[in-house]
Amino acid sequence: IMIERLSPTLSAFWATMAMITVALTQHPLKSMMRGDGRNLGGEFQRGVREWFEGMVSGSRNMIAIAVATGVAGIIVGTVSLTGMHQVIAEFVEFLSGGSLMVMLLLVAVMSLILGMGLPTTANYIVVSSLMAPVIVTLGAQNGLVVPLIAVHLFVFYFGILADDTPPVGLAAYAASAIAKSPPIATGLQGFMYDIRTAILPFMFIFNSDLILHNVNSWAQGLLIFAMACMGNFAFASATQGWFVARNRIYELPVFLIVTIILMRPDLTAKIIGLPHDQRYWCYLIGLGIFGLIYLMQRPRVPKAAVPSPAES
Repeated sequence: IMIERLSPTLSAFWATMAMITVALTQHPLKSMMRGDGRNLGGEFQRGVREWFEGMVSGSRNMIAIAVATGVAGIIVGTVSLTGMHQVIAEFVEFLSGGSLMVMLLLVAVMSLILGMGLPTTANYIVVSSLMAPVIVTLGAQNGLVVPLIAVHLFVFYFGILADDTPPVGLAAYAASAIAKSPPIATGLQGFMYDIRTAILPFMFIFNSDLILHNVNSWAQGLLIFAMACMGNFAFASATQGWFVARNRIYELPVFLIVTIILMRPDLTAKIIGLPHDQRYWCYLIGLGIFGLIYLMQRPRVPKAAVPSPAES
């Protein structure tokens, strides 16, 4: 038993020693391979100096990780002892009135609020501690059983979206400083661009194929990935109002239908009566409608301006 317990420690020790050996000897070895062996001592000292600087830099970088880990322990311990996630779950359940979609929308909004002003690591710690148990608890009560990783990705995606959500969008303030534009307006515009990301967390919940859950072949995974990209592209075209030409009002619901077909072939197969194991044939329907929109917009593609003889 002691040998089994010491085995990971010994492996880490020998891996560390190997990396130190590489760091100390790489410069002398490269010097010898170039045929210049006159300054091996200086090259060895260079390796020692770089190794020491790397150790100092690594120690400094670990300070932020240590602080984040300590704060994570405080947050998780506080949530566990006070039962805060149970209170939030009861609150969300009361507001949603038993509706699964309303519950997910409320969790998404609360994750956006909780993620404002937090760096990535702290963001995940907070939303996963407070909001992930809410989806698991209320989802189970509504008969929705999803992989735990899908729940964590759901809350984490919306927590990260808070980076450019006014009024505390850190990324929006950085972008506004570069673009010399108003921070709030920059955050609103950035959020409109990022709204295409908002559909992915919902698809993780309702279509676990997207996180490769129970996907057993490369071909199946690549097909799901390609069709999900096309579906996300259709959703972006709907939210941005542009495909190959400016969208017309009646094309918006068509883009949304394409998005649903390509992102949730299981739902489409259920509607048209296909067996679940043949759901991927629905991709052809989505691609066909997508191609039809392209043909409809092709004549409206803006023509490139031709310079006049005087300008040329």
